Amino acid sequence: MKTMNKAILVARHEFVETVRTKAFWVGILAFPIIIALAVGVPILLEKTKDERTYAAIDHSAFLWQEIETRIYVEDVRNIISTSRDKRKKGGEAFDRLPEVARSLTLAWMALDEEGQEAFVRILGEQQPGGGIEGEGSELSGTDAGEFLAAGGADNLFAWWRDTPIEEVDDLNIDLARKRFLPVEVPEERRTAEELNRMVADGELFAYFVIGQDPVAGSEGSKYVSNNLTDRELVNWLRGLASGVVREHRIASEHIDASVARWIQEPLWFEARKVGDGGAEKEVEVEDTARQWAPTVFTYILWISIFTGAQMLLTSTIEEKSARIMEVLVSSVSHFELMAGKVAGVAAAGLSVVASWGGFIFVAILVVPIMVGVPSVGFIGQIVSDPVFLLAFMVYFVLGYLLYASLLVGIGSVCTNIKDAQSLMMPILIPMMIPIFAMVPVSQDPNGLFARIMSFIPPFTPFVMMNRSAGPPELWEYAATTLLLIGSIYLTMVGAARVFRIGILMTGKPPKIGEIIRWLRIDPAVNPST
Repeated sequence: MKTMNKAILVARHEFVETVRTKAFWVGILAFPIIIALAVGVPILLEKTKDERTYAAIDHSAFLWQEIETRIYVEDVRNIISTSRDKRKKGGEAFDRLPEVARSLTLAWMALDEEGQEAFVRILGEQQPGGGIEGEGSELSGTDAGEFLAAGGADNLFAWWRDTPIEEVDDLNIDLARKRFLPVEVPEERRTAEELNRMVADGELFAYFVIGQDPVAGSEGSKYVSNNLTDRELVNWLRGLASGVVREHRIASEHIDASVARWIQEPLWFEARKVGDGGAEKEVEVEDTARQWAPTVFTYILWISIFTGAQMLLTSTIEEKSARIMEVLVSSVSHFELMAGKVAGVAAAGLSVVASWGGFIFVAILVVPIMVGVPSVGFIGQIVSDPVFLLAFMVYFVLGYLLYASLLVGIGSVCTNIKDAQSLMMPILIPMMIPIFAMVPVSQDPNGLFARIMSFIPPFTPFVMMNRSAGPPELWEYAATTLLLIGSIYLTMVGAARVFRIGILMTGKPPKIGEIIRWLRIDPAVNPST
């Protein structure tokens, strides 16, 4: 009992001293700051990114007009998709949409799949000012027909063209001109020389030249810009132009358009999974996210174990170099000192991890609101899943104890960090391998490779955490836990033998062969004799 009490006193002292250091608080704050910057900065940069302004010289006399129509049609689809999602979720989000968007969406939802496609096509082809005449007549007697007859196409086009992009942003509707803004250049100024000047002066991001016969080939077509790295604009417009050209080629060969679409239609395999009762279930986004969630936990586990073990190593070396160890071992045994230090830093490490967990939970709730993206509440459910949390806590404690016992032994034989770096390499390599193998293990968590790695003690904490979405068999959890406990016992015994000799050594650090000799010395034998 005395031994336990002394170890607890050492652990308490180690915990207090650790949390008083600046490094401890830097460790708590650094992780959320780095994550916030890594996630937030790209989002903010994307939101503040200037629109890519562009113009075109069309020598074909048809392609550019059809591209513009296709852009409008794609935006109409986005308006319908966003409005439909808001309608399904209920609440005020749908009511905040403009009347024309609500009417459009309700009319579209009342149609069958074929009617929906016809409705969108008519909206794209019908000129502002048109009514239900012509192709719109096929929708007579439907809400979509009434929408067209009441001038809905005109109103929709006017809203799409004239609404400020800031207002569109507030509605979370993704329109092409949020990213790509066409610039109207008068016909008489639409020459290569004038557009080159506009690109050089920054008035245009880029411009396109369309050859005389794009249906025959790409001759004469080009893209002109001084930005050679951002390919988003050219890739987007190439896709639109290719779709238009493909339709013209199909028509020129007198192939029925519906037959051509059927020929090009890919074969889709609907993703399904087998539920607990053996029945098939639809695969949701949450299911995919849950499958990959352990990789995030594994990263955090790796950082947590490495940070905690590093703190222990640094503390041991600092106390040894300051000759504090000589005072401590006069009051407690070598094993009590080592066990107390390991437990104290483990408690500090758990405090850091708990603070990170709190940050992640708050971020999941707050960040989507701050950046104006849809809520991802299901991520909070995944993160708080008892299976993941229990696996994380168990493998954090066991993994930390395994690596801490190794590093405290290293710290005891070194007088400065520089000496410890050369001895740490054999420990760092086993820690890195599970990180490199993380994707293969996630893709096949119950495969032979993952199972073999699970029973290699240095890899076990990380691989088993990574496999938790599999999940592994219950016996594997039990077997790997017992394996880790046995490995920790052996490393603790070995570290204690090194610690009791190395902690009082001064001068040049011992070589590997000498450390191995210490491991063979009976603990009952006084090493100084």
